[in-house]
Amino acid sequence: MGITYWLFNRPLEPTVNWINKKFKDKEDLVLANVHSLQGGWNYAEKNPEFRKQYIVDKSDLPPGKYRSITGNQAVALGLVVAATKAKLPLFLGSYPITPATDILHAISGYKKYGVKHLQAEDEIAAITSAMGAAFGGSLAVTTTSGPGLSLKTEAIGLAVMTELPLIIVDVMRAGPSTGLPTKTEQSDLMQAMYGRHGEAPLPVLAASGSADCFNMTMEAARIALKYMTPVMLLTDGYIGQSSEPWRIPELDKLAEIEPNFATDPSTFKPYLRNPETLSRLWAIPGMQGMEHRIGGLEKEDGSGVVSHDPSNHQKMVELRQKKIDGIANDIPELEVMGEPEGDILLLSWGSTYGAAKSAVLKLKAAGYNLSFANLRYLNPFPKNLGDVLHRFERVVIPELNLGQLKNLIQAKYLKPVIGINKVQGKPFKSIELEEKLMVLLTMDNIKKWPENKLDIPVDL
Repeated sequence: MGITYWLFNRPLEPTVNWINKKFKDKEDLVLANVHSLQGGWNYAEKNPEFRKQYIVDKSDLPPGKYRSITGNQAVALGLVVAATKAKLPLFLGSYPITPATDILHAISGYKKYGVKHLQAEDEIAAITSAMGAAFGGSLAVTTTSGPGLSLKTEAIGLAVMTELPLIIVDVMRAGPSTGLPTKTEQSDLMQAMYGRHGEAPLPVLAASGSADCFNMTMEAARIALKYMTPVMLLTDGYIGQSSEPWRIPELDKLAEIEPNFATDPSTFKPYLRNPETLSRLWAIPGMQGMEHRIGGLEKEDGSGVVSHDPSNHQKMVELRQKKIDGIANDIPELEVMGEPEGDILLLSWGSTYGAAKSAVLKLKAAGYNLSFANLRYLNPFPKNLGDVLHRFERVVIPELNLGQLKNLIQAKYLKPVIGINKVQGKPFKSIELEEKLMVLLTMDNIKKWPENKLDIPVDL
C-alpha cells in the first residue's frame, strides 16, 4: 500500500489516522502497520526502478455523494428502493450460482427494511417461490446465471401465462453447460428472448455498467408492475462483480412506482385489460369479490377461466405480444453520440459499453468520423432504432458472443451488420475495438465490406 501511495502521489496521513483509530490501545499493531506503510513509501521513493509518479486528475463527475458499488450490489439496492417506491414488500427467491450469488448475499443485509429472501433448494423452487410471492402482492425477484436460467425456463413461461409481475436477473457467464463459471460472456441473449416453449414474449433489459445496474433494476420493476409481466434484466460477471463510483440518489427525487392493483369488485375480471397498456389488473388473495383462478392453462379473454377455444388462444397470444410491443412507447428513444448519420455507427449493449465508447472517443479525438450508441432496451427495441441504423452506411456491433444481437438486428431491420466477436471469458479492451475499427476506417473500399467478411474476429 505504501508503494501504491507513492506511485499515485497520495498522502499517508488519512490511512495513518485510520490505523491509530482502528488499533487504539494496541501500540504494537499501530507501530507495525504504520512502519510497513512508511516502509513501502520509502522503498519506492529511493528505488531507481520507480522513476515516475502518476497524478490522477479530479473526476469530472457531477457533484454529489458517491460510493463504490458492484453491479450485484447495485441490483440489490435497486430492488430495495423499487419496493420502497412501490410501497410493496420485497421477496427474493434464489438459488446460489456464480456469479449471481452476491445479490442474494447483499439482499440478506436489508432485513430491517422488511425484505424477505429464500435460499431455495434448486432453481425451479427459487423462481416458483418468487411467483407465489408475486401472486401474494410482493415485488418478486429471482436471480441466476446461465445454467440456472435454463432450469427456470418452464416457470418463466408460467409467469408469462399468468401475467404476474416478476423480475428475473441473469448475471451472464461463459457457457454452455458449466462452461467457465467465473468468467464473463453475453451469450444468454437468445435464451432471454426466445428460450421458452410457445409464444412467450417478455421485456428484456440490459445494464451497461456496475452503477447502471441500479437504474435498470428500477426500470425493470417499473415495467413489471405497470404492464403485469415478467421482465428479464441482463447483467454479466464483469459488471456484476466489478465496481465503479455510484452517485447515491436522493430518494424523494426518484419517480414513484405505481402497482396495478384492482380496486372495484363490481367490475373486476382477472383478464380485463387496460386499453392503453393492455395489462391486466392485480388482484391478490384476500381482496373480497376478486377471487379468480390462475395457472398455466390458457385463459379466456376477460374472465380468465380455462379455455381451449382455438380462436381465443390466438387472441390471447396476440394480446400478450402486443402488450410487450407497446412498451416501446414507454421507453427512451436511442441516442446517438456524434453525427446523427454517416459511415460507421458502433452499437454496443450491456458491458461492452465502456470499452466501445472509449474506443470511439479516442478515434474521434484522432480525427476519424464515426458515431456511437448503446442499447439498454433489447425487447422491445427503442422505436427509432431502425431509423438510426439506416442512417449509417455500416453498423458495427461488438459482443462477447458470436453475434446474437447482430442476428436479431439483421433479421428485424434487414440491415447488414459487422460483428466484432470475442468469446474468451474476458471483457473487451478499448484498444481491441480501436484496432478493429481502424481496419474499417482505413479500408480502400469503404462503401462495401465483403459479404464473406461480415465479422472481424477479435484476435485478427
